[in-house]
Amino acid sequence: MNRTSFSVRFWKIKSYKGNRVTTHYVRWVVDGREWKEPFRTLAHADSFRAQLMTAARQGEAFDVTTGRPVSWKREENVLTWFSFTLAYVDAKWPYAAPNHRRGIAEALTDATEALLAKDDSTFGADTRRTALRWAYSNRVRDNTDPPADLAPVIRWLEANTVPMAAFEEPGKGALLTRGMLDRISRTKDGRTAAANTANRKRMCLNNAMEYAVEIGVLSANPLKAVNWTKPRTLTTVDPKVVINIHQARRFLAAVEQHSERGKRMKAFFGCMYFAALRPEEVVDLRTDHLISLPENDWGEMRLTNAEPRAGSRWTNSGNVRERRELKHRAAGETRHVPIHPELGAMLREHLDQFGTGPEGRIFIGPRGGLMTDRAYLKVFHEARARAFTEAEATSPLLDVPYALRHAAVSTWLNAGVPAPQVAEWAGHSVNVLLRVYAKCIHGQQHDAMRRIWEATKPGTTTS
Repeated sequence: MNRTSFSVRFWKIKSYKGNRVTTHYVRWVVDGREWKEPFRTLAHADSFRAQLMTAARQGEAFDVTTGRPVSWKREENVLTWFSFTLAYVDAKWPYAAPNHRRGIAEALTDATEALLAKDDSTFGADTRRTALRWAYSNRVRDNTDPPADLAPVIRWLEANTVPMAAFEEPGKGALLTRGMLDRISRTKDGRTAAANTANRKRMCLNNAMEYAVEIGVLSANPLKAVNWTKPRTLTTVDPKVVINIHQARRFLAAVEQHSERGKRMKAFFGCMYFAALRPEEVVDLRTDHLISLPENDWGEMRLTNAEPRAGSRWTNSGNVRERRELKHRAAGETRHVPIHPELGAMLREHLDQFGTGPEGRIFIGPRGGLMTDRAYLKVFHEARARAFTEAEATSPLLDVPYALRHAAVSTWLNAGVPAPQVAEWAGHSVNVLLRVYAKCIHGQQHDAMRRIWEATKPGTTTS
């Protein structure tokens, strides 16, 4: 049982001026033990100190284990939405990929903005979002206290989001849920969010509510009681972004002619076009992945890992990229991909000219570091503008590097390679492959109609 005390003394607020931030500390003593709380502004510090002093003047006991009035602790026993989300992130973090962690944080941040118990002017929206971003990322990875400028915001959020029990109140629960769904369907500035974004965030929130049911916080998932029209999403690749082999060769030549850095990236982009590699798979490509690289013939590579870019706050290491298993594959599973003779020549030339980096990396920066997004995107867009005609450059054609992979898969399908083989090389399931690339398969309709006509034309006999 916690001990309480009426022996409380208050000291003056102490301000510490750092290089960038001034921190104001509220200091007080409960039963001989000193306590202090940091605040970014003097006004917030004064307000917090006044609340403590009011409780002491009213004869309220203070908890010696927390330093706060006993009544504050009783209020804290109510599980709020924000406190629940912290527990949910703690449970998901060890098992989620870095990009999935970021997606969870984005969904919870939006939802929390719709679930504030009160929305006064104490902290602005941008400040609250910064605090939430810290709470859903750095707090989990580093297990540290919040920075001095975010501590009061975190404390405010803990006390000013709706209690989880409100989701089960008749009428109110549905309104809260609808408000949450409305928020994730809009961007920060109020515009309609992309359908894929809204659906992804809804999936995250649904998982969070299922977790609330699992641990006994809620008796049922409130999202299932609300009729919400799922936004329709575009799941197929737009043929207008897919380049042909002539355009691909023009682009790769422009990359090589761009600069010394561009010469390092010709084979980099070549792997996306000729082997349908994802950018994060090319970044991780190493010499031991090249099983065979003969001259004037097909070679083979065996992919083992990828290094997707997530951002330093979402990885375990604190690096921008983190090496993981291949997308849609279990840890240790590999994928074999053929090396087109033209790509084989690019790779051999690249290795002869630039060698390899640490751990046998094939693609590295001029200074030996990782090939960064900023570096290859700059070359990509400038080479695209140089390689394409004015009409091509102003069209959606090859609008992003990932469109090189789309072009590779489309080329394979249009060349008549069976879908199961294409799916295996590209790292897709057959169902996903045919759904995503349905609009990119050209030139097979006439052959299909000819076969049907041959089978059904008048006078045809069946055996």
